[in-house]
Amino acid sequence: MIVGAGLAAAKAAQALRDLGFAGRVVVIGDEADRPYERPPLSKGYLLGDQERAAVFVHGEDWYGQNSVELRLGSPAVGLDRAARVVELADGSRIGYTKLLLATGSTAKRAPGLSGVHYLRRLEDSDRLRAALETGGPVVIAGAGWIGLEVAAAARTRGCPVTVVEPAPTPLHAVLGPELGGFFADVHRGHGVEFRFGAQLSAVRDGVAVTSDGEEIAAATVVVGIGARPNTELAEKAGLAVDNGVVVDSGLRTEDPYIYAAGDVASVPNALYGKRLRVEHWGNALAGGEAAAKAMVGQDVVYDELPYFFSDQYDVGMEFAGFVAPGSYDRVVRRGEGTEFHAFWLAGDRVVAGMHVNRWDEGIGDVQALIRSRRAVDVSRLGDVSVPLSVH
Repeated sequence: MIVGAGLAAAKAAQALRDLGFAGRVVVIGDEADRPYERPPLSKGYLLGDQERAAVFVHGEDWYGQNSVELRLGSPAVGLDRAARVVELADGSRIGYTKLLLATGSTAKRAPGLSGVHYLRRLEDSDRLRAALETGGPVVIAGAGWIGLEVAAAARTRGCPVTVVEPAPTPLHAVLGPELGGFFADVHRGHGVEFRFGAQLSAVRDGVAVTSDGEEIAAATVVVGIGARPNTELAEKAGLAVDNGVVVDSGLRTEDPYIYAAGDVASVPNALYGKRLRVEHWGNALAGGEAAAKAMVGQDVVYDELPYFFSDQYDVGMEFAGFVAPGSYDRVVRRGEGTEFHAFWLAGDRVVAGMHVNRWDEGIGDVQALIRSRRAVDVSRLGDVSVPLSVH
């Protein structure tokens, strides 16, 4: 059984069948839509470049053809570990032999703000897409990936856009000031205005009010201030939770019959020497398949590097690795303008890297460099004439 009906769940169900598992597979989700991918919700689908059908992981007929039962529109609300039974909100109870928790995450709410948009679900993207079609002014709280991608979509649709962010640059906690400034410049070049060092404090009568008292015209207000893992079911069942459901390197919880993957899983990472909970597409894609392998008895060591990508205007980027404020010593940039690599170093070792519009020497070489743990020559690393593959 799989609780959760996102990308990790769909990929786990697919992997179970691909691995030859012939038993019952049930996917339980609280949304009415079958499993879909979330990146298009702030990218191609929001822009109107992708049709609705393109966001779904599998075609509508795939589940029936592969004997995967979808129980949608009624969330799991209880987990009896002793009886190995999951209880749904509609009162039904379903037994399991192995259970995968792939419950994902939920957009954080801004206290005191009403009449605003959040972007996490397909229905959220539908509503926001309709709002942007009006062309009215848009105010966005938060300059993370969601905030910036929505800003790009809104500007592409001709909406005036103001982004309100308490940090001094966009993506400050993710990329640091060195690369956050680059993304600020990209958006300013497309007419986006920023209000750094402030937060939204109120929304009323077509006006968004910042914490320093500024009033900004706002036909549409979007809040993108992060997400929290959906751990309630695990917590009620007594499973260990620490910024996500605690699992081992095989994605197993302390209960030998229960696994977790995707946004909700807190997984030990040997490369960084700490637990990581990753909220991005790549983790759901790989984690669902890995969990399925573990559930059928294969030896699994889940050691995927965190990976994410973003598209904003004509800027495409991919990032691999992990950095936190204070965890790196320097950033080395390789290339200029809007075509470059950036590397985050701790000592003389690359711990994270990204490329912007450098598809000929893309993220694969970056990932290999991180995994190698090799000491690098900083001057050569920053020299575009030296192939990444030789470092």
